[in-house]
Amino acid sequence: MKKIMVLGAIYAQVPLIEAAKRLGYHAVAASIPGDYPGFAAADECCYVDITDPEAVAEEACRLQVDGVTTCGMDTGIVAMGRACDKLGLCGISQQAAAAASNKYMSKKAFVEAGVRCADYRVVKNEADLESALDSLGLPVAVKAVDLMGSRGIYRCDTREEAHAAFVKVMDETRQEYCLVEEFIDGLLFGADGMFSEGKLVFLLPFGTEAYMGGQVATPVGHWAPFEYQDMLEEIRALVTKAGNALGIQNGPFNCDLMLRDGRVYLIEINGRPGATCIPEIISYYYGCNYYEVICRQAAGEDVSGFFRLDGRVPFASISHIIGSDRDGILREIRNNNEMADDICDLTFGVKTGERVSRYQNGRDRLGQVIIKGSTLEECRRRMAEVMDNIELVIDGGSESLGD
Repeated sequence: MKKIMVLGAIYAQVPLIEAAKRLGYHAVAASIPGDYPGFAAADECCYVDITDPEAVAEEACRLQVDGVTTCGMDTGIVAMGRACDKLGLCGISQQAAAAASNKYMSKKAFVEAGVRCADYRVVKNEADLESALDSLGLPVAVKAVDLMGSRGIYRCDTREEAHAAFVKVMDETRQEYCLVEEFIDGLLFGADGMFSEGKLVFLLPFGTEAYMGGQVATPVGHWAPFEYQDMLEEIRALVTKAGNALGIQNGPFNCDLMLRDGRVYLIEINGRPGATCIPEIISYYYGCNYYEVICRQAAGEDVSGFFRLDGRVPFASISHIIGSDRDGILREIRNNNEMADDICDLTFGVKTGERVSRYQNGRDRLGQVIIKGSTLEECRRRMAEVMDNIELVIDGGSESLGD
């Protein structure tokens, strides 16, 4: 029996752990101790700090695992790379994982390889910041290089905002520097894919529903197929060049992109599958279980055959994260929807009596909805209906999730 170590045991890793078990693998959930659902789902628990590459590699060797993987978060990517290197497993290398996990290292590699992306400056102090603003102009984005998701990123339209953001970022980061980038405004979208020996096994661009909860947009939903099908070859070429620039040879990846004035720009690429229901979107599009495919590749199997449509018309699908517009105690969830074949998922990750926060980023998610159908228009109409039938009662107030 093959043994797969999944780094992390939070809500996002449970489908990956369950997929490994369905395949007949022995699933190991690796994380620091805590009340995490992945521990209950797994065959075996491994208590380890997944931010510590050497500790994770030692545990992977002790357990003699056949694959190491994760999904939905960046926390254990470098450790995953270290374990793959040490055991000779099919996955991202430590060097590539480190480059993908640091916005400065990845940006430097992109520029050197000619990947189209935002111009940037490394900033260590106020004088550096002033110089960056002089050369880049406004607006800019001030970014921590080592935080995941949309944390530590601020759009700044004035010099005063840039200086305030710099103070915040330097307080949030573990590094002695940050990045200041030109702010590229346009259509935000994403793509997930998988490399094998440096070549793309597949690439699926998808639309992104962005929420302006803070200074920058954070994704709250995705859909496929992506409307701009005429851009596919340009997207493929850009993503391939970016992955090669970082040295990603094997494993799944997720990237954020921007379409502006008919040209595609890369924002970042991560050495793991995307979050916000992206694996489910991929599964419906290709007619496979993408979580299972991720486990199969981690275990060294050839997975190229799972992404051949062979004339099949792929499902359209759309996802949306459930969140609240206020802080407080969740008193009641009123879900008046009847489950139907086109509602692939309608689940809540919180219970009544728990304190919830106003949605700012993915850590504030309360649940998720995934709809599939023949067309995007059909999916969007159904999503609106489903959301209209959900209410959250928080501290005595009723909050409808529809428009």
